[in-house]
Amino acid sequence: MRVIIVGAGEVGFNVARRLSGESKDVVVIDKNVQALSKVSDQLDVQTIQGSGASPEILEKAGISEADILLAVTDKDEINLIATFLANRISPDIIKLARIRNEDYTKYSHMFSEGDLRIDTIINPDEEVVESILRVMSVPGAVEINDFVGGKVRLIGVKLPDDSPLAGVTLMNVREHLGDVDVVIAALVRDDRLIIPGGLDTIEKGDIVYFTCIRDQQDKLLKRAGILSDPIRKVLIVGGGNVGFLLAQALDKMKCHTRLLDHDPDRCADLSEKLDSVIVLHGDGTDQDLLKEENVGELDMVISVTGDEEMNILSCLLAKNLGARKTITRINNFAYIPLIQPIGIDHLVCPRLSAINSILHFVRQGKVISAVSIKGEEAEALEAIAQENSGIVGKPIMDLNLPKGTLILCFQRGDEVIIPSGVTVIEPNDRLLIISTHKNIPKIEKALTTKLELY
Repeated sequence: MRVIIVGAGEVGFNVARRLSGESKDVVVIDKNVQALSKVSDQLDVQTIQGSGASPEILEKAGISEADILLAVTDKDEINLIATFLANRISPDIIKLARIRNEDYTKYSHMFSEGDLRIDTIINPDEEVVESILRVMSVPGAVEINDFVGGKVRLIGVKLPDDSPLAGVTLMNVREHLGDVDVVIAALVRDDRLIIPGGLDTIEKGDIVYFTCIRDQQDKLLKRAGILSDPIRKVLIVGGGNVGFLLAQALDKMKCHTRLLDHDPDRCADLSEKLDSVIVLHGDGTDQDLLKEENVGELDMVISVTGDEEMNILSCLLAKNLGARKTITRINNFAYIPLIQPIGIDHLVCPRLSAINSILHFVRQGKVISAVSIKGEEAEALEAIAQENSGIVGKPIMDLNLPKGTLILCFQRGDEVIIPSGVTVIEPNDRLLIISTHKNIPKIEKALTTKLELY
């Protein structure tokens, strides 16, 4: 598979890093010499200096022989021109473009056919808002992802010390959860991710990743001793695009929402556009202001300004003043491991959201979605089982899945099934698989050929 990436920033670099580690043929285009030097110094990929909006540069990159074009620069116009040119030079290539400006996204229907056709528009701002809303729906969760059209959830939750699951081996979990259909997909212990087997034991303080049917989520969390009070009172710090979209969503959900921004003109504009949201002028790091707004009584403070240091400090101050939960927006990947250890409950990363949106397009086989788990240590893949696949026609226990790989559930027709060892996968089953990153190439091959998994 040949993948051309236009843009060597954080998104382009990290997608290239993932794909180059899987022996895919990757070409990265960027005008910035320093950005390209970082790519060529650290990755085994081809780099070309120039603009992705140049037909000559795209042809030099081998656009005619490529399978996928990823236009992920910070400039919407460059990304749009790159996909337009790709359509003209190589009409059959799959094209993904990172587009943030509402002037374009609200007319996304215009980019669905003809020379302007883009297979997928990635809007990191909208995906960050969706991530925040998912976290708010389960306040005790550290990570939530939806699959099978929203019917299945993968929920990562830090296990309370008094949970009835503490000290229980996985093969006995259902005895404690009753009639709830659930699979333990992963455990995080001492910052180490474990794809567990039936003899593994859940310990106090583990982050446990549950796979469950969405309708059974509340029952599962209650029986596991995890369900916490719902989020009702929220402060959003930052009135940019993410803050505005989030405020709109929370307004529709009837949350008591306040939005704080340092720009008086932006505050005036937001006040006109938002109905029930209280818009405040000020700084999220102003401790006196936070006290005046009784931040200590809030269920959640969400800081989504474009300044990640400001976001971190705002959340730490709010937490120190008594706010129950905090979410911070981070762009720099280097900050991600530091967030929870310093006391912030959750993070959202637009660039990581963009990478997750891209992944399933570069996965071989009929992959519907793919998300990274715990940074990049594991990946959850949602894929259609094909008739010629190596995983079809055998009981799961006979598939010899590599260590660190689990089939979590699948949809057959309208029914979602939590499998057992004797379950046989049939063609066209919609599978949810979790695997450590190193096993992903094996899973891809097994999804497309009769190759054995062991």
